[in-house]
Amino acid sequence: MQELVERFGVGLVFVNVLALSLGLPVPAMPTLIVVGAGIALHADPAWPALLGVLAVSVSASLLGDAAWFFAGRRYGSRTLQSLCRLSLSRDSCMKQTERVYGRFGIRVLAVAKFVPGLSMVAVPLAGAMQAGLPRFLRYDGLGAALWATVGLALGVIFSRQVEGVLLALSQLGVGALALVAAGLVLYVGYRWWRRRALFRMLEAARIEPAALDALVRAGQAPAILDIRAPGFRDVDPFIIPGAVFADERRLDDIMATVPRDRRVVIYCACPDEVSAAWLAGQLRRRGYLDAVPLRGGIDAWRAAGLPVAPIGGEGTFGIGDSRLGMTG
Repeated sequence: MQELVERFGVGLVFVNVLALSLGLPVPAMPTLIVVGAGIALHADPAWPALLGVLAVSVSASLLGDAAWFFAGRRYGSRTLQSLCRLSLSRDSCMKQTERVYGRFGIRVLAVAKFVPGLSMVAVPLAGAMQAGLPRFLRYDGLGAALWATVGLALGVIFSRQVEGVLLALSQLGVGALALVAAGLVLYVGYRWWRRRALFRMLEAARIEPAALDALVRAGQAPAILDIRAPGFRDVDPFIIPGAVFADERRLDDIMATVPRDRRVVIYCACPDEVSAAWLAGQLRRRGYLDAVPLRGGIDAWRAAGLPVAPIGGEGTFGIGDSRLGMTG
């Protein structure tokens, strides 16, 4: 990496940071650290070069993030779903980001780059929620500047240690590259194995939208739980008629509201209904004999030509709401 930095300099920083902002698994932070260390050791004075690298890094980050911001603004939830399908942690990345964004709003972009996975979803989520472009650029630019400053500062502070590590790696030659590649393969393989194990555990019956609609029409409507995070409901402000909002983390509230002998159908905004399947499993272990996810969630419900209701309309309640009337 040291040879690449010395040969290509600021251009390597631009390409690395841009690629990271676009979602590619590249070592942008290590590149910044190495560049910061190189400048500290070889440039005098160092601050003009550091400011130049900082400006290039922020520009690259804003360029990549802007692409996802406008994708989110144009395509909404489809962009978020696509991102989480590409993620190794797709069962949690969207849910966690929606909750954090719902609490702090667009201000979360100021620190999002320090949290793995948060920036990748928070940026298009800001676009999907129609955040203003000036506010997006302000907070995203601040976050990019803070992140790049930390990387460069670490390189400056630990320049001698970085130089020693690079020297040791250079002595290993091809062995160092093989070691890094092996570590990456092991990491990706472990995450893939965990996902396969999760899906094997969650492989259980799903109910199809047409079957749920038939139950409702026959007067046998189950308790329908919408466990999408508030941020996603802001992006897609519709529910399946009769559904109530619930938070799968508050299992006691759900059990206090929904009788154990009642059929339960759950839908979420997660790829492969992971969160819904998890909650269905938790309920079955607690005595709910017929708790299942809705295959495809509300998107599959719509695709089947079935009606949705606007959030906030009559009959839109949440678990714990005294008007819910599901305890009988």
